[in-house]
Amino acid sequence: VQLQASGGGLVHPGGSLRLSCAASGSIFSINTMGWYRQAPGKQRELVATITNGGSTNYADSVKGRFTISRDNAKNTVYLQMNSLKPEDTAVYYCALGQSAWTLTADYEYNYWGQGTLVTVSS
Repeated sequence: VQLQASGGGLVHPGGSLRLSCAASGSIFSINTMGWYRQAPGKQRELVATITNGGSTNYADSVKGRFTISRDNAKNTVYLQMNSLKPEDTAVYYCALGQSAWTLTADYEYNYWGQGTLVTVSS
């Protein structure tokens, strides 16, 4: 299974970006996909997750600003990021876990994408 993330870039505070992550290969039909991020000098942290059935989970720091969604036919997960703040600056990683349940620990995910850099700066 390969995960290809895209959509990162430089944006001003208050701006928006949409990240995409396409999964390919032998994908288990039931899975949970998630977005994590790692800022310089900090540990990787959960941003949002979404199950096959559409159940979502968000970090408190992004609730109301970020929206995770998925297209099961395309094996793709999206992260719409609005009202971006400088503290959202990080490398964003997508991940796939072979489970129907919401996964919140990074060790529960089986596959990881390469990461895409999001920089929020004026």
